[in-house]
Amino acid sequence: MLLSSIYTFLLCFTNCFFFKVSCSSSEFRLEGDYLLGGLFALHEIDRVTPVFTPETTECVWHSTSKSGYQMLQVMRFAVEEINNSTTLLPNVSLGYEIFDHCSDTRNFHAVLSFISKNGSMKPKEKLNNYQPKVIALTGPYGSLRTITVAPLITMDLIPMVNYGASSYVFSDKLQYPSYVRTISSNKDLIEMIIHIIRWYGWNWVAFLGSQHDLDGLNLFNKYIRNTGICLAYQEGLSLNANYSQTLKKIDELNINVIVIFALPQYATKMIKAAIANNIQDKVWIASQHWAMNKQLPTEPGIGKIGTIIGITEKLLSFNEFVYKARGTTDVGHNDRAESEVQGKNKTCNQVCDYCSLLTAEEIINENPTLSFSIYAAIYTIAHALHKVLQCDMNECHKNTVVKPYMLLGEIKKLDFLLNGRHIEYDDHFDPTISFAVVLWRTDVNPPRFVMVGSYEKHPEITFTIDNSLLLWHNNGSVPFSNCSVECEAGYSRKPEGFHSCCFSCEKCPPNTYVDFSRDPYTCFPCAENEWSDEGSMTCKTRSVAYPQFTEIPSIIVMFSAVCLIILLIAVFCLFAYNYNTPVVKSAGGNMCLLMLTSLILSSISVFFFFGKPTFVFCLLRNGIFNFFFTVCISCLTVRSFQIVCVFKTAAQFPKAHSLLVKHNGQWLFIAFSSFIHLISCVVWMTVNPVKVIADSWTFKDQIMLICERGNNITLTIVVFISWFLGFLCLLFSYMGRDLPKNYNEAKSITFSLILYYLTWIAYFTASLTTKSKYIVLFNAVAQITSINGILFSYFIPKSYVIIFQPQKNTPAYFQTSIQTYTQTISRS
Repeated sequence: MLLSSIYTFLLCFTNCFFFKVSCSSSEFRLEGDYLLGGLFALHEIDRVTPVFTPETTECVWHSTSKSGYQMLQVMRFAVEEINNSTTLLPNVSLGYEIFDHCSDTRNFHAVLSFISKNGSMKPKEKLNNYQPKVIALTGPYGSLRTITVAPLITMDLIPMVNYGASSYVFSDKLQYPSYVRTISSNKDLIEMIIHIIRWYGWNWVAFLGSQHDLDGLNLFNKYIRNTGICLAYQEGLSLNANYSQTLKKIDELNINVIVIFALPQYATKMIKAAIANNIQDKVWIASQHWAMNKQLPTEPGIGKIGTIIGITEKLLSFNEFVYKARGTTDVGHNDRAESEVQGKNKTCNQVCDYCSLLTAEEIINENPTLSFSIYAAIYTIAHALHKVLQCDMNECHKNTVVKPYMLLGEIKKLDFLLNGRHIEYDDHFDPTISFAVVLWRTDVNPPRFVMVGSYEKHPEITFTIDNSLLLWHNNGSVPFSNCSVECEAGYSRKPEGFHSCCFSCEKCPPNTYVDFSRDPYTCFPCAENEWSDEGSMTCKTRSVAYPQFTEIPSIIVMFSAVCLIILLIAVFCLFAYNYNTPVVKSAGGNMCLLMLTSLILSSISVFFFFGKPTFVFCLLRNGIFNFFFTVCISCLTVRSFQIVCVFKTAAQFPKAHSLLVKHNGQWLFIAFSSFIHLISCVVWMTVNPVKVIADSWTFKDQIMLICERGNNITLTIVVFISWFLGFLCLLFSYMGRDLPKNYNEAKSITFSLILYYLTWIAYFTASLTTKSKYIVLFNAVAQITSINGILFSYFIPKSYVIIFQPQKNTPAYFQTSIQTYTQTISRS
């Protein structure tokens, strides 16, 4: 396409430049030491018709574009201002040649004129020898027009300082090495639009571009990724598109934010269609191409369609120049204009029939969006020329040969202020970014543009919007444009449909939380040491629960244990002191002291139930008690058996009794049973031993540190041995229920052992049915109760006799009891 177009216009080139007649020089040409080129769309082609013969496009036959003529005036203004400056280019004058560039593909003759020298071109000429007609040029307007002519200009490194092509493809310096732009790229403009959308929390938007847009829609799709914004509708507009159908689709999708990223002619048709179709209460985001359109705000009914927010760059005021160039608006202007029109020759695309008919006000009231970009483009070329000519405050070295590529090298190094705006270019020859956010105030007469925000990238990225200045169409509240209502705190999103912005809300279950900044679609589980209620945004730290030494229940139990130990030691001392008395002898003598020692050691285990559990504490809290208390029970069992033997079986089995006494059978039984029990305890502690576990499932807000019981089989064996010895003790004490009172321990032993059984049955039942950190206190209480049962039923009565009834602690008293029992037996 490009090659065929070049061929077509090369054929027409001779016709245009060798058979042309003179054109008006006041608007399109200015002589100077150095010539600049300008391409402006003074006309617009409404429809493209097929061409069957090689011919160029004569723009004068197409629709007029007043904004293009305003752009031309900005270039003329900038050149005049530079020529009048005594510091920028002293003793040097700039000239220009301007063409009407209205076609995307059939306006090559203007470009060929710029890059030719004396009407001819030498494509293979070296850059050092190459001297085209212009040293640099600006334009054309629009990316599609620019991309067709840019290769011809940039291949010879002629600076193409463009004011109106924002496509990001031109940032590729391998393809367009001498392309420089003063307008922000589509990339920066899209980023700005996304900033606005995110500022107000919208995520359900429509994007309307143009069919010939090179990258706007693609960039928008690219940069909204991972932002939470969904593109609900997109379309490339054309002049023949069905705008009403487009608006109907947008309305059916409940989209309230519409981005129109298109040229003014498309945007104008869309806004007018919205008014005609009674589209109401939308937010329209205008790209800089039409953000400052001064005709649309005056359209009847535009206030009903909603709020229009525009993005624009710094504006330029050149009213004085326009008034001066147009003269005044006095009577007779139209007559002069008409005579000028009649004298113009309509060739070369340097003819504008309607231009001289325009008043100064009509020119000034056109869209000023690109005025500063054109102004900056001319000044960029002038500053680069200033560097090449090595100008000072008084003069420039005019004898310096200026080649276009020399300007390009200086442009990259430029850094200057222009009307308060910082002008500088990056490695891609893209300018520093400075956007303004404007609100269309269509509710006042005449309509106004109010600046409500800004976006700067120099020296750092700053984006601000003054919300107090933004008057929304719905009584001041920010319009809603989201596919789904945002979930309440503690609810996660459940996707519905294709778009991630469309979802339902589900409450997060207990011990989970939702973090919108991390992933709003997931209920994350809390860590093991954390918890949360249903519908939580964060997890709370669980408290670590175990009986501490400072707690009241713990103090009470430990105080009881201390009192018990003191009492046991006192009884031990009492029995040791009265060791040779009948009461101590009848209680067991040495065996009695062993029992008291075992009870004292058993009591020590109570203190291992408090404080943070450890492996050693878990072993000792039940290991010590189980072993030593079993030793005590084995002593009670032997003692009960001894008494029964003496009074009931010794006479019947004298040999067996003498053999038992001779070989200390009672001590052998105690040693054997204690050894067996010790082995079972060791096995219990070593085979799958007890260990500390963190119970995080019983209570949601706390972690209980508890001691696991260990292997159930070995634990059962340990408990069985102890309980079996207790059963034997009960059996022997029942057999001796009718023995002399001083030797009859049936009631006390029965009471203590039944208390022992009931206490531990209650504890095991509670531990299986109740979960609390205080259940271990119940374990300690069970131990204390078991020890107290033996102490108060077996030892305290005997201690009472020793202390308060010494008359009963004599051999005579005991002898009398035995005689009485013997007589009773003989009678029966």
